[in-house]
Amino acid sequence: MNPIWTQVITKTTLSRKKTNGSDNRYTDYQLAKGLREFKIMSFGLLKDCALITIGIFSAAFGFKGFLLTNHFIDGGATGISLLVSALTTIPLYLLIICINIPFIILGYKIIGKAFAIKTALAISGLALCVATVSFPDITKDPLLVAVFGGFFLGAGIGLSVRGGAVIDGTEVLAIFLSRKFGTTIGDVIIIINIVIFSAAAYLLSMEIALYSMITYLAASKTLDFIIEGIEEYTGVTIISSHSEQIRAMIINSMGRGVTVYNGKRGFGKSGDAMNIDIIYTVITRLELNKLNTEIEKIDQNAFVVKSSVKDTKGGMIKKRPLQH
Repeated sequence: MNPIWTQVITKTTLSRKKTNGSDNRYTDYQLAKGLREFKIMSFGLLKDCALITIGIFSAAFGFKGFLLTNHFIDGGATGISLLVSALTTIPLYLLIICINIPFIILGYKIIGKAFAIKTALAISGLALCVATVSFPDITKDPLLVAVFGGFFLGAGIGLSVRGGAVIDGTEVLAIFLSRKFGTTIGDVIIIINIVIFSAAAYLLSMEIALYSMITYLAASKTLDFIIEGIEEYTGVTIISSHSEQIRAMIINSMGRGVTVYNGKRGFGKSGDAMNIDIIYTVITRLELNKLNTEIEKIDQNAFVVKSSVKDTKGGMIKKRPLQH
């Protein structure tokens, strides 16, 4: 890259320090670091915009292609918007904006400015898409409407979340209430949705409310799938007197990385504390059986603790394991 452009780009990520009234020159290291940070920020921003845009169109397709014409609703803020739209003549795109405004303000206060700006743009984009883009009415079958309407809506919400924004502000409210009253976020969301579906049963019909629950389940499962990914990871902690052999097996045979902690046995055969290495690794659930077998070969008395891991970043977990 041209050095002049390199310095221009670097100014967006580095600030000059003044010493005795004069500006210091950037070192080669500072220029390289600034350029790398600029590339990371630019790529991250483009990736977030792409995810949010796809999420907007997916959610809008779920709305207009399935749910709107059949008066089905979902949970959360989108469910409230759909419910009010079914009972009044107010356009859905206006309701999406108006109902989510308090959640945007709340998100600004408890999460941050960047999140609030992204969320405001995402919700505005969804409203614009619903108002201007035409989607075909896919089917009238109520079960298909409930399942696939929830699928596309959940996918849209999940993709937006991965892009750093939300198009349904319910979780922001749930975070706020959980902090204020000491409850879990899941409990708050369940209570909100019970109120919404009860209102739907009373104001629309019991049949629509029941189908809407199917919509909510389809949306929530799709949302979890989009956010957590297709792979399921397991964190494994291994305490064994043969820790060096187990460490070598995980690296050489399974092709995975390990972290070794220095620890002490709380209670040994002699009743005294003993120094021991504790091994921690993260593998996919498909590799769990192989790991158990290999540990059994080395030390059948090893103490193994397994825990669910939602997602990982970096390390060797997403690299192809060694082939033997």
